[in-house]
Formats: sequence, structure tokens, C-alpha cells
Amino acid sequence: MGLGWLGRATGGPIAADRTIERARMVAQQVEARGVSDTSVLAAMRALPREDFMPPALQGAAYDDAALAIGEGQTISQPYIVAITLAGLRLTGSERVLEVGTGSGYVAALLTRLAREVYTVERIGSLAAAARERLDRLGYAAHVREGDGSLGWPEHAPYDAIAVAAVAPRVPSALIAQLSPGGRMVIPVKDGARQTLVRVTRGEGNEVSIDRLEDVRFVPLIGAEGEPVAGAETIPGARS
Repeated sequence: MGLGWLGRATGGPIAADRTIERARMVAQQVEARGVSDTSVLAAMRALPREDFMPPALQGAAYDDAALAIGEGQTISQPYIVAITLAGLRLTGSERVLEVGTGSGYVAALLTRLAREVYTVERIGSLAAAARERLDRLGYAAHVREGDGSLGWPEHAPYDAIAVAAVAPRVPSALIAQLSPGGRMVIPVKDGARQTLVRVTRGEGNEVSIDRLEDVRFVPLIGAEGEPVAGAETIPGARS
């Protein structure tokens, strides 16, 4: 698991301690809305969210809002991150895939919650920045630039998959990469709405779907998502 949460004692200036702000964020924005997974809450209390933000926005790191990270993308509000991670029902032994690396914040959290973390980002500049940031801060996540709607089949099957962009339907490629009993949390279009759902794969190809929350994410671009041409950018919650 990553060691970045211990601080930046091995080089560079030490950032201001914002432990109290993180604790308040978790209590008021996450626990107060019903998230009770103790591992998720502990990870969010420990991990400096400001490390994954552009310098100009670090002061807003603990706001109850999605914030821009460049390339038309955002880092999700803390509550959305929390319900996504809690929805995966992780115990610490899992191999996990994240679709939509963004800033690397959720990948860093996952290194505290799972055994092995793989993450795919479509936008090359974000993938490169996230890889550098995760390596520098000591979070052991594997980052790849590519079409996240197709997953990362070379390392499948995964016990859990977290998708950080809204899909027109649950991608069959991602279902195929889930292990039996595996869980995927993904936002999908539901008419004019977007719904965060948990997809659980059975022993065969059958799946069950549980609705978690109404959400608002950027679109999943790719072979099993939206086409690049004409795909609008939706303000919202990309991690």
C-alpha cells in the first residue's frame, strides 16, 4: 500500500497540516450523509486531498464540490468519492481497476483499501501527471493511458472496478473483466438522469444491479462509451 499519506518527509517542503480540515470534511460531508465504511472514512481522513489539486485550488481542497483539474475534467466532491469506494465493499485483499484516473486521488485512496490497483486514463497529459504524482508521493498504483471503456484486460480479472465517467450502458468489456462475485461501481445514463449503480457479477455472466445515488459525471469516451466527436463535457464528478 502507498506511503504518501505519511507525509512528504523524504524531500521538498512540508505542506501545512490540514488534518482538522480533513476530519471535518469526512464528518460533515461523508458520514453525515450516511457513508459508514470505516476503512473508506479512515483513508479519506489520512490522505491529503490538496496534493491532487492544481496549486491555485489547493485552498478549496475540502470544499463540498467537484473542482477542475484541467483538460475539462474535475476531481469529484468528497461524498461522491466516498460512496463509490464504499460501494465496492473492499476488504483489502482485492485487485482493483479504476477507469478515469484524473488527478490520481481515488487511485491513491484505493492503495489504502485494496491489494493491487490499476488505473486507466484516456487523456495523455492527465495520465502522465497522475503517474508522476503517485510515484512521487509513494502510492503504488499502475497507471496506463488508454480507452478505459475497454478496461485493462492484461491484468484481469478484477475483484472490483470503479468507473469515474458516465456510460450510456454498462460496458460489456468491463463486466467480462470482473471476477465471479466482483463488484463494479459506475454511473450510467438513465434517460435525462445519471445514476451511480453497483454491478455485481455472478458465477457466470449474469449480473445484478443496485442503485446507489443520482450523480453528475463527465461522459465515458471510448469504444464502449461515447464517441470522441460531439461528446459534450458535463461539469461534475470525475476523479
